[in-house]
Amino acid sequence: MSDYKGRISVFLRLIFCLLLHVQVFQASAQQPSGVDAIFPQGTVTYGNIPYAGDTLRSHLLDIYIPAKPKTQYPLVVWVHGGAWMFNDKHSDMGYMKNTIRGLIDSGYAIASIDYRYSTTAVFPAQVQDCNRALQFLYEHADQYKFDRSRMALIGFSAGGHLASLIALSQNNNVREFYAGGTKPQFKIKCMLDFYGPSDFIMISGFPDTSINNTSNPVAILLGAMPIDRPDLAKKASPVNYVDKNDPPFLIVQGEKDESVPNTQSKVLSSWLTLAGVKNELIIVPNAPHYGVMFDEPWIRERLFRFLGNNLK
Repeated sequence: MSDYKGRISVFLRLIFCLLLHVQVFQASAQQPSGVDAIFPQGTVTYGNIPYAGDTLRSHLLDIYIPAKPKTQYPLVVWVHGGAWMFNDKHSDMGYMKNTIRGLIDSGYAIASIDYRYSTTAVFPAQVQDCNRALQFLYEHADQYKFDRSRMALIGFSAGGHLASLIALSQNNNVREFYAGGTKPQFKIKCMLDFYGPSDFIMISGFPDTSINNTSNPVAILLGAMPIDRPDLAKKASPVNYVDKNDPPFLIVQGEKDESVPNTQSKVLSSWLTLAGVKNELIIVPNAPHYGVMFDEPWIRERLFRFLGNNLK
């Protein structure tokens, strides 16, 4: 009898522990993470989706779907910054909260992607990763209700560079940019470039010592100083892929950018204009390299007008 009571007691304790565990799990699941709190209530989130068929943490993406149901959503793909060696797919969202909310509220789905750091794999690994993520999103469009014909890219700093390079090189068969050498099927309809470098040969002449040394982010990305390997610098520079068939660009950069000279945005805009590609250039007065100044209402107004004209 005592043995029976003992077993009942153990069983009840196990049930209690299980219920406690479930309650803790449910409570934690209801608490949004820092980035989830940015999104409007009801946003459907799919997190940490592997896009490359492996287990690398750098090969994950997140998807955010508006709460309002639609047959298909236009898709904006978010490419984070961080000198090609820092941050993750949640980066840049913290100071662009109103833009994020505006995208979801306006009926755009968002996908945010990770890619390998330059300290792990040199260029063009990062472009290969982004192309693989975009191809994954294209192939799974029906599952997540994306409109394959309405895909845009938005990139920040290093992410602006990568996104611009992908958008501009899609008319070129640069086999090194594609894992396995096979050109993907997706088509980028428009591009939003926030302070991404565009010409590594030009930037190598910048007197800032953060550029002109072997431990600077561009040299680490390329595996060499741009001035020593102009072939690599040219291949990695978005301006070298501009042609008349490129998608429209919205380019935004701070007047007082301390990391990327704003001439990088100006020269990209000039090349696009010469090729007959629609583009808008915004130089934000007194703005630094990144921050809440890029989430101001007047910039958001132009951003959403640009998306509305080119994606909806």
